[in-house]
Amino acid sequence: MITDDAMMAVALEEARAGYAEGGVPIGAALFGGDGTLLGRGHNRRVQDDDPSTHAETAAFRAAGRRPSYRDTTMVTTLSPCWYCSGLIMQFGIPRVVVGEARTFEGRHEWLAGHGVEVVVLDDAECAGLMTDFIRERPHLWYEDIGAESD
Repeated sequence: MITDDAMMAVALEEARAGYAEGGVPIGAALFGGDGTLLGRGHNRRVQDDDPSTHAETAAFRAAGRRPSYRDTTMVTTLSPCWYCSGLIMQFGIPRVVVGEARTFEGRHEWLAGHGVEVVVLDDAECAGLMTDFIRERPHLWYEDIGAESD
C-alpha cells in the first residue's frame, strides 16, 4: 500500500512543474484504493489562460471517467478551495490528503464536517513553495484565490 507521503511526492512534483512554468505552484493527484495513480496535474490557470484549471481539477480530468470515485484519495499540496472541495463532494471522493494549510486555509475543515476523511501533513516543502510564490507574485496569488490584494 502506498503511504500518504509517497502520494504527496507525486503532487509535489506537479507543484514544482507548475512553478517552473511560471504558474501557481499547486499540484494534485488522484489515487485508487489500491494505491494506483489514476491522474495527476497542477494548477494551469496562467499557462492555459483558464481560471477553472486548478490542480485538483487537472488531476481529476487526467484520471478519466470512472463509474465511481468512492475508493479514491485526492492528494493536493494546498488545502482545497470551495471550487475543488465541491468537486470532491460532488463525486464522493472519500479521502483527501493536504500538503499544507498554512498559506491558505481552504475548505478542508468543511470537507471533514461533511464526512470526508482529511489528513493534513503540514509539509514544509509545500508551505515553502507557496510562501515563495506569494512573496514573488502576490497579485497572481490574490487573483487565484479570488481576493483583493493590498
